[in-house]
Order: sequence, then C-alpha cells, then structure tokens
Amino acid sequence: MLEQRGSRMTNTTLEMKEISIDFPGVKALDRVTFTAKPGSVHALIGANGAGKSTLMKVLAGAYTHFSGEIKLGGIGLSISKPTDSQKAGVQIVFQEVDAALIPTLTVAENIMLQETVQHAGNKQWIHWREIHRKAETHLKKLDSNISTKRLVNSLTLAEKQMVLLARAISTDCKFLIMDEPTAPLSNRETEKLFSVINRLKGEGVGIIFISHRIPEIIEVCDEITIMRNGQVVKQDMVANLSQEKIIEWMLGQKLEQQFPEHDSTIGETILKVEGLSDYRIVKHVSIHVKAGEVVGIAGLVGAGKTELCKALFGDAPKTNGTIRIKGKTVKLKNPQTAVRNGMAFVPEERRKEGLILHESVQTNLVSANLQAFTKVLHFLDEKMQKNKSQEIIQALGIKTPSSDASVHTLSGGNQQKIAIGKWLVSDADIYIFDEPTKGVDVGAKRDIYDLIAALAKRGKAILYASSELSEIVGLTNRVYVLYDGKITKELSTTETDEQELLYFSTGGQSNEN
Repeated sequence: MLEQRGSRMTNTTLEMKEISIDFPGVKALDRVTFTAKPGSVHALIGANGAGKSTLMKVLAGAYTHFSGEIKLGGIGLSISKPTDSQKAGVQIVFQEVDAALIPTLTVAENIMLQETVQHAGNKQWIHWREIHRKAETHLKKLDSNISTKRLVNSLTLAEKQMVLLARAISTDCKFLIMDEPTAPLSNRETEKLFSVINRLKGEGVGIIFISHRIPEIIEVCDEITIMRNGQVVKQDMVANLSQEKIIEWMLGQKLEQQFPEHDSTIGETILKVEGLSDYRIVKHVSIHVKAGEVVGIAGLVGAGKTELCKALFGDAPKTNGTIRIKGKTVKLKNPQTAVRNGMAFVPEERRKEGLILHESVQTNLVSANLQAFTKVLHFLDEKMQKNKSQEIIQALGIKTPSSDASVHTLSGGNQQKIAIGKWLVSDADIYIFDEPTKGVDVGAKRDIYDLIAALAKRGKAILYASSELSEIVGLTNRVYVLYDGKITKELSTTETDEQELLYFSTGGQSNEN
C-alpha cells in the first residue's frame, strides 16, 4: 500500500524494466533495467553515447517508440507524452537549458508556466502578482535572488539553470532527473544545489543525477548505475566504488593518463591583445599567444571568460583595444572578419552557437569553409564534402550512423567533436576554446585533449578558457587568471597548481610588489 505524507507519496519505487529503443542505424538502449528509490540520490553515468540521457528521455515522455515497462510504486505507467510523466510526479531538468525555456517571457512566467497556461486556457484572470510571488518563493528555496521580472533571454547560463530547477521543484515532484546540472554553475552555486538536493532527499524525493564529474557523484550520490553501449554494466552503492573503478566501468578499460605530453615547439607570437574591453564585462585585457602554445584562461563562472572569447572573435557589440595577428593590427568587427584573419572559435553553448543541430554531420563539418568545396559557378561539390567529412569523422572518432545523420541525434561528446572538427577544414592559425569539455565524458575529454595537443604540435596558437582548473594545469603552457573581467595574474602552469589558481580566481591578490 502507498503511504501519503502531505501531498507527496513515499515508499514509491521507480522501476524501468527491459527498456529498448532504436534509432536509424543505432540501438540506443538494449533491455535496460533501472531502479530508483525515493529519498535517495541515484547517479546514472556512462560515456557519451552510453544511453543514459536516452533512458531518461524515455522516462520523461520525450521518446515513446520504446519497448519495456515503467512502474511507479508497483503500478504500471503509460507514458506517451511529457505531460504523462509530469502528472506521475517525474520532473526533468535537461542539460540543454535554452531548449526548455521561452526566452521572451519573464523568469516568473517560465517557472510558473504550467499554471499560467492553465489560467489562460480557461480564460480566467491571471493574478500576475501571485505568479511572481510563487516564483520568487521557489527561487528562494534555491538561495537565488534572480528578479522574477527579468526576461529569460537576459540571463546567464547559470541563471537559466536555476530557473529550470525552480520550475521543477514548483510541482509535486516525486522523482527529479538532473542532467549535468552543475555544468554551468560556479563552485558556490554548486554547493547551493547540493544543499537543495539534500533537502529534497530528506523530504522523500528521489533524485536521478546524471554527471560526468565523478568527484561530485562520490560526494552527493547514494547509489550508482553505470551504462555502456546502451546497456547497464554495473549497479552498486557509490561507497563501494573508487573513482578509478567508476572510470574503468564507464570505459571498459583503464584510463592510463588523462593529459597528453607537452611536446610542441613554441614559436613566434601569433596573437597579441592590448587593452581589450567590451564596455560590459571585459576590462583592459592584455594577453599574447605564441605558435605551438596552449594558453589557459582560468576563472570561475561569471568571471568573463565567455565574453572575452567572444570579444576576441569579433562577437561583441562594441570593443576597444588593439588586436594584432602575426604582427598586423586587425579590426575584428564580426566573426566573419575573425575567420578571414585565421581565427576559429568553439563556443561554450555548442548546441546554440556552435552547431546547426537539425542539419547533417556532413553539413556541419564543412560549414566553416564552404569556399573550399565549391567548383564552377560556386556550386558545392558533394563528393568533396562527403570525402572530407568522412576523413574528419574517422580522425576524431565521431560515433555516427553516417555523415548524413542529423547532429541533434548524436551524444554531447560527439556533437562537441563536430563543433571542433568543422574548424579543421578551415586550417586556422588561432583556435579559441571556451569550456570545450563541458558535459562530455572522461574518454571524450581525452580525445579533445589529444586534438588540442595535435593542433599545438602543428604550430597553431591555442587559447583555452575553462573553469576546470585541473584542465588548465594539465593541458596548458601558461595561464591568465580572470576575475571580474580583468586579468589578475599570469602564471606558468609548470610552476602553479589548482590551489593557487583558485586563490587568484576568487579575487586573491599577489604579494609581489
């Protein structure tokens, strides 16, 4: 018998039995059985393409052409659309936050979207003051002070994530699925999120936690299910597994070394920036990058890393300062002029800014340099495009049924490889990476690290912006620390560590005179 506590059911176990689903050319899930308990945080992990997000989309009603059964508290659920899952008390916060929000509506309208639509649908008066009051209450539960009157398109990625979490907890939620929830969050925001998770857990909510950050899983999760190639390969209590063992189960092999060796030859200065400002976040930034050098931009969420990368790539409304490429002063008015001057940019929000999601893998891979694939009268050469895209797919180990597959059907790690791979066609001199490993697994991370090391070895100048300080220490030659839009310190990464980088990233001052 199901027991009630307030409006929330307790002692309800979520069961997914023998779940299978196919996509063209791919068996995404193969007889997967997964169980989550109320009042427990259950990690669901695996390499990109393992099937974890697909499994949760089945549960959330996003994919309905599956076989198998889903039960809640021993009672079978019929989930044919997202509202069926929501009515059963299952809420999901997807990794792609922009796809789940309406940018032209306010924070309050997005959080209380279901209630607002119901009022409008019934032709009742909408009590806007009450809508804002409720939305603010849910935000306060997350220790967030975002104004409910702000439009969502004015929010940062971290703030959008908070809006989605507030929407999820505004309902009678029995199970909350979090897909890479900490990816856009600062350390402080992550700590707040973990506090919220623990409180929800204490109230009997079951949390399904998808993350590639294994230390987080060890810190916050009780149980763990590991998937590989569409199947469950391990289920256990988190306390029974070490970080190394978790990685081995994910990859099916040992990960011998995370970062490649620094063996590129450092040459002449390729990029030199003096006094760059964007009149918003970036303030008087001066940096330089040499051929064959990987230079880090370290900083926490909100430090201005993304804004700096965009300003360098000509994607800022207005800038001031001097940019020299190979000694020549250039004016980068827009991304097109940046590309013409030998620059490439892999943005943080790959799905929104780095890819054409509903186009094919081939179209995306050749999109950055279509001129190279034109023939007489500027017609595109299909054979040249296919041959080049197949070459990059093989070189980067992109897992796709074919070069004609739509990019939106691929895993996050494979999407990221495509976002990077399209710039290999242009053969740029300067590569700017903004959080390139966000949301990808440890195996795909190593592939990306190897690719960056290979570019440096070819004499390319690499600028690598990341809030993952272990990446900065392990991958770069030098690092600039960014705080509040300003460079606070320049360091050689062979002479620093994560602790020192964190000190300067949080506004710490040097003792040097």
